[in-house]
Order: sequence, then C-alpha cells, then structure tokens
Amino acid sequence: MTNLLIPVLILAVAWVQELVDQLLFGGRWNLPMVPGGSFAGVLTAPFSHSGFGHLLANSLVFLPLSWLVLVQGRRDYLAVWLGVILLAVPVWLLWPTASHGLSGVVYGLLGYLLLIGWLEKRPRSLLLSVLCLVTYGGVLPTLLPFFVPAGVSWIGHVSGFAGGLLAAWAVQRR
Repeated sequence: MTNLLIPVLILAVAWVQELVDQLLFGGRWNLPMVPGGSFAGVLTAPFSHSGFGHLLANSLVFLPLSWLVLVQGRRDYLAVWLGVILLAVPVWLLWPTASHGLSGVVYGLLGYLLLIGWLEKRPRSLLLSVLCLVTYGGVLPTLLPFFVPAGVSWIGHVSGFAGGLLAAWAVQRR
C-alpha cells in the first residue's frame, strides 16, 4: 500500500463513523475518551467527531501532516500514533471531561515534524521542520487553555503534541 493511501484510509474510518452517527443516531453516537470509561475510548476517540465541521477541520490538517511524516517513513508514522495513544492514557485517567477528534493526532504529527529536524540535523528533516513551523506554527498558541474556545479539549492537543515529541525522540535514536 502506498504511503499516500494510509492517511486516506484512516480518514475514511472517521468519515464513515460520522456519516453513520449523523444518519442513524442524529449526532449522538460519539466514541470519546470518557473519564472512568473503557480504555477502548482512548482508541476510538480519534475517529469520533462532534459533526462534519469538526471532522472536516481536522481532516484538512491531518492529511498533509500525515503525508509529511510519511516522507520520513511508516515507522515514524506509527511511532507518532503510538506516542499520541500512550500520552492520551493519563488524560483519560485524570482529566475530568470527555474528549474526541483527530486533533490530538494532528498535534502529535505537528510536534513530531517540528522536533525531528532539530534532532536529526539532516537536510530533509530540517526542511520538514521549517516548512511545518512556517505553515502551521500559528496553531501553537492553542496548546494553552486561554487560546482555546470553550468546549475544545486543549489538554488533548497538549498530550498529542507531547506524544509527537516523544515519537520524534524515539525514532531519532534508531
């Protein structure tokens, strides 16, 4: 399977879930991480959104960032997903509100891309980091709670970003 197709297939799962949710459940079939809920919520939350607008916003950033990480390789892409899931566990266990959506993964991809160039110091990695900083650096303030609208899980953004940083650190050590 080509690397271009991997994020498209992942997004297809999220779009099918949202389509089923809207058509059959009137937008009430969400699969979030719920405090005290099942661990399965940690795994299903990225594929669950609060509507098509939420999913579209995440999709438009998820695709290019995914493809940029996949320039580095599938192992790196998997490392970002694992880092995001690993650091979502404390949020699931300790944070008092539910959250869902691909934004944690989006911030994980961004965190990885911003750090990998500095760690590897290779031209391609440095170019990816600078490209991402220039293109997506404007969203970095949303890692802080006072720059995020009410109802948006800023802690999910932070844990995802930290998961991406962890992934970059882990893969550069290979």
